[in-house]
Amino acid sequence: MTFFRRQKVILTALLIYWPVIFIATHWPAIPYWMRRAQVSDKSAHFIAYLALVSLWWFAISPDRKVNWRRAPVWWTLLIMVWYGVIDEWLQGYVGRSTDASDFLANLMGTTAGLVLLSLLSFWPASIIVTGTIIFVSTNVFRVSMASFFPFASAIFHLFAYAFLTLLWVQYLQRFLSHKAPRAGWIIYASVLPIGFLLVVKLFSLITARGPAIADVISAVAGIVVVATLYVFALRRQRQVG
Repeated sequence: MTFFRRQKVILTALLIYWPVIFIATHWPAIPYWMRRAQVSDKSAHFIAYLALVSLWWFAISPDRKVNWRRAPVWWTLLIMVWYGVIDEWLQGYVGRSTDASDFLANLMGTTAGLVLLSLLSFWPASIIVTGTIIFVSTNVFRVSMASFFPFASAIFHLFAYAFLTLLWVQYLQRFLSHKAPRAGWIIYASVLPIGFLLVVKLFSLITARGPAIADVISAVAGIVVVATLYVFALRRQRQVG
């Protein structure tokens, strides 16, 4: 994926994601659904702003880490802080309450994202942000998404792990391709997503949640499909080249 194409994709994702979370925070029925599902409201705010600030930074500066000595990071922090303030303030007009602890969770997600982006470049930062969202969504929310929609959790695992695998193989191709033998690409492409899946599900066992078999199968299917398709595409690219 070229630099400019990547930036266009990120900008498109940001323009879709930001209105979605705005609608979610101003929809009066959302708090009821979250209480019914025993979802951690603060965890939801944290990962929502972690994803938001990551998309924002990748859209405005996809080739650079956060530099705390330069103005863009402080403008980004100011925008996120004021958006969080306005977001909470407007909720009072749609039948929802303004909550300072929600704002604090937003700020924590924003700060965590900026710190991460100051340490890592685009691809590893994207992998960690995606992994964090998967982990929190799977293990911090106290009731499975299946309580609302029978296949929601399996679908989430399928696409979440497929996306994680796509980020991983993109990273491999750019930085480690010269070390990966052609016959072993499928292993290289699957090892991190499979390992992460094992860690997440092991944590589920430790916390007595228990990994759902359908979720594990869906996650593995997403990993294998993306890894296999990418390996075939890579081989074809090498043959043509």
